[in-house]
Amino acid sequence: MHSADLALLRVARTAAHTPARERAVAAFSALGQHAAIWLAFGAGAATFAARDERRAWRLATATVAGAYVFNTALKFAVRRPRPQLADLPPLTSTPTQLSFPSAHATSSFAAARVYSAAGAPALPLYLLASALAASRLYLGVHYPSDVLAGALIGSVIGSLASPAAQPQSAPGSAGSSGATKQGGRNA
Repeated sequence: MHSADLALLRVARTAAHTPARERAVAAFSALGQHAAIWLAFGAGAATFAARDERRAWRLATATVAGAYVFNTALKFAVRRPRPQLADLPPLTSTPTQLSFPSAHATSSFAAARVYSAAGAPALPLYLLASALAASRLYLGVHYPSDVLAGALIGSVIGSLASPAAQPQSAPGSAGSSGATKQGGRNA
């Protein structure tokens, strides 16, 4: 598996590289550092959402923060060093020298899952999550297995938390699972 990881990393680290693209991908990837773009998105959504949706957005944002913390703890437990390709050094700095799993992938896929459950359109969320995860390979700071594991962990965390992130309808409203109101009284 390690040889496949290295071979795929080498392809990601050499295909479609120009200095301008490398700078652009590094700047884009920085948005995912410490789950920043996802936490900002969730906090903004929680602030501007309809009153009955705010709790779902707060829970979804807390899930993303929790996924990031869990990933960091796992990274320190596993202690896998980041890739070192002598002829292809990494194109960006990292907060630690630990690689497994990718925090960008974990937080991104957790966010895509819970934010789509909270009501945001899924396709753009998953496209952004995938792009942020792939940026780590392009920049040479993760093995493909780090990114894949992060995406799976984030998806599982998001799936476990997504029922709590779904907006709850007010009792008696059309989307409520409780009794409906008829003539001012519960039926």
